[in-house]
Amino acid sequence: MSKPDELLVDVAALVESGHSNQMSLTVVACGAVITGRLAPEAVWRQRVSEVLAGSDRLSDFSAVFTAAKHEEGPPTHLHFHVARILQGTVGIPETGGMYRVAIEDVSAWTIGDFSYSDH
Repeated sequence: MSKPDELLVDVAALVESGHSNQMSLTVVACGAVITGRLAPEAVWRQRVSEVLAGSDRLSDFSAVFTAAKHEEGPPTHLHFHVARILQGTVGIPETGGMYRVAIEDVSAWTIGDFSYSDH
């Protein structure tokens, strides 16, 4: 098991403490390039729960994401929203998705998002 990048853990901790969803990040995890904005875990869980609750077939899973979970210590995962997995020049899904990535699986990263612009 590899040791997570301390600087990336610090970035994730700032997102968690500030409850901000404005930090854009691109990571390489297990060979996949994922680009999007980070969200605090609680915000990410709430949004996933809302999406599931609105589904006739998946609404039963909604409660799993609203269960209060707070682990002590530094963050272990990045929570992306409006994110895409980059495949060549295409971002999947086209509209952006919700991804949870283990920090220890990140082999490279950079500040910035290839799929979003504030302009």
